[in-house]
Order: sequence, then structure tokens, then C-alpha cells
Amino acid sequence: MNDMLKFTQVDQHYPQVAPAQERKTNFDEIYGQFDPAEAAVQSARCSQCGIPFCQIHCPLSNNIPDWLKLTAEGRLEEAYAISSATNTFPEICGRICPQDRLCEGNCVIEKGFKSVTIGSVEKYITETAFANGWVKPIHVTRETGLSVGIIGAGPAGLAAADMLRQHGHEVHVYDRYDRVGGLLIYGIPNFKLDKQVVLRRQQLLKDGGIHFHMNVDIGKTITLEELRQKHTAVLIATGVYKSRDIDIPDCSLENILPALEYLTASNRNNLGDKVANFDNGLLNAAGKEVVVIGGHGLRTHRGAPGCKESNLPVPPRPRQHARQHARSKKCRGRRRAVHVAVRSQSVRWPQKNRTDHCAAHAPYDAGGAKQRWQQSSVRRSGGRRTIPPACRHGD
Repeated sequence: MNDMLKFTQVDQHYPQVAPAQERKTNFDEIYGQFDPAEAAVQSARCSQCGIPFCQIHCPLSNNIPDWLKLTAEGRLEEAYAISSATNTFPEICGRICPQDRLCEGNCVIEKGFKSVTIGSVEKYITETAFANGWVKPIHVTRETGLSVGIIGAGPAGLAAADMLRQHGHEVHVYDRYDRVGGLLIYGIPNFKLDKQVVLRRQQLLKDGGIHFHMNVDIGKTITLEELRQKHTAVLIATGVYKSRDIDIPDCSLENILPALEYLTASNRNNLGDKVANFDNGLLNAAGKEVVVIGGHGLRTHRGAPGCKESNLPVPPRPRQHARQHARSKKCRGRRRAVHVAVRSQSVRWPQKNRTDHCAAHAPYDAGGAKQRWQQSSVRRSGGRRTIPPACRHGD
């Protein structure tokens, strides 16, 4: 305990973010990683409170105080063991989990001292574990002889497959897409989650004896009844690829597109796939003016040097979009803003509403990106003239 409680002496610090000039040339992850000394110091800011609100507000009930203490003491293999005991994907959650609204947002020292950088430490622990060979495939000592079919290779399906395999069951995962991961692979851009991180986890699961059947569309390739006959049990873990429509006039006009169609095309292109609608310009933002309706996690618009955004609840650190060289981007959302951040400055949460913008990607005027708050879409006007593509999804 003597190594902890340093929040009164040590300021909150996040890993370094890649410079804007570098970010706009590629789609790589923009957040760096702690070195051992930084990770230990930041972990030591934990107050080790008797009622850990970080753990209470974690959907997985991760034992956060314990692995922070172990990290501060340099006992990283033990920290990984505790971290991975309740989480199938700590390397992914450390990158994309909304810590600002969960563990970090409810950290006891957040008021006055700023929270412990839990997500960054979690990423550091897991990447260190991979580098040192501590992450092992599932080892089954006794097979049960029971077979489980899982429909869906997204986060839910993969987590279920991992746990079922650990119990000795034969596990088969079916998915209509050609890659494992669901939204992890196609719905989240590389600047937040490098796809090699997902593929690395897939290989671990395969090495542990889990069978993957890709390009299998249940109901077409195989019926549900046939699947039930093949397996002792079937788990349906389908995802969220169907977008929500907006109930306003003229939403079916040309070049109004669901965000997921755009994200999937962009991610496939980054993975080296040939994507017809990207190559023909329909799902490529290059040279276009883009309007994004809705401000939650799917707002990954790329390539807008003129960036106007609103209602973007993002973590309290600079987050920049990789660019597709669009001429402009405007974002519209309904929620009320308390504060507008400009010039890549992060804003504290939950006291202030944080805004993600692209002001570091010149050219911009001196005021940075313009914001539009408390706006609702009323109608889409115009006929079938050529208009810039827009991404839409529900808040």
C-alpha cells in the first residue's frame, strides 16, 4: 500500500498521441503506450478505496484496484492474470472501452485530482503480457463431448466461445462475414483499434481448439434447424449491422448512407480488400463535403479539412480522425453541450461535454472547428442532384 495513493503528488498523464502531421498520412492507431516507469507511476495514483466504484461501474466487474496495485509494484504477470480472469479481450477493452463513462468516470479521485488512467494501464499490461509470452491459448484437460454452435463472430460470440471452450466443450463459430470480429473488425476504424490486435486474438482462439466457419449465412448457407441437429446447443450472438433510420422526409434520397456501410467499406479497403463502392467513389469521402447525423461511437468520418461537429461524447484526450481528404465535414447532434473544445485540447468529463474535432489538420481558421449543438434533423431537402455523401445512424 505504500506504493499507492500518489494522486496528490502525481498528475494524471495519458500516453503520447501521434503528431497530427503523422496521423493524416496513415490510418494507424494514434495512441501510444506507457513505458514501464510511466505505467507504474500512473497506477500508483490509485487510492485503493474500500468501495471501488471503478469496479462497480465496470460491466465486467474487473478487479481494477488489484491489477493497478500489482502494476505499480512491477508484478505484471500477476496483473495480467487478474486482468484476464474477468475479461476475454483486455487488449481490446483497454483501447476502445468508454472508460470515461465507466471506470475512469466513476473513479473516486476524479473530482479534484483527475481519474487514474485505467484504460491505458490495461492496454499496457496486456501488450506486455503478449510481448513476454504470458498469453497462452486455451488448454483443455478434459473434453466433455458436447458441441456448441455459436451464430456470430463478434465480441459476444467470441467471448462465449472462449468460456465454453475453457469448460471443455467443442465450439464452432459461424458468421456471414469473411473475417472474425464483427464490429471490432469492420465497424471500428484502425486509428482506434488496429485490426492486427483482433486477428491476433482470433489466432489464439483457433489455437485453443475453437472452429470458425466464415461466409456462412444462417438461413441461406445452412438452416437453423440443420445447425441444431449438428450441435448439442446453439447460441445466437448476432450483432448490430442493421442501422436505424431517421423518421424525416426525403431520407431515401441519393447519397444518404448508413454509417456502417461507410465504415465497413473503409475498413475493408484498409485491410487490402477490393471494394467496388469505395473505388467508384460512393463510399469514399475524398474531395467531398460530408454531413454526419448523430454523434455517438460510429461517427468515424475521414478526410474533412473543414470540420464542424456536435454532440460527440469522446474520451478526455485528443482524438483525431484519419483522413480521406474530404473537403469538409459537418456533424449534427441533439444533446446539449456545456463546453466546446478547440485546437485538439481535451476537456474534463463528466463536468464538461467533450468534443472531438479535426482542428490539428490544417487548413483551419484561427477559431478552430465550428460546432453545432442541440440540433435535430428536420428534413433532407433537394431532388436527385449530385450531393455529398452523408453518414447516418441513431444516437
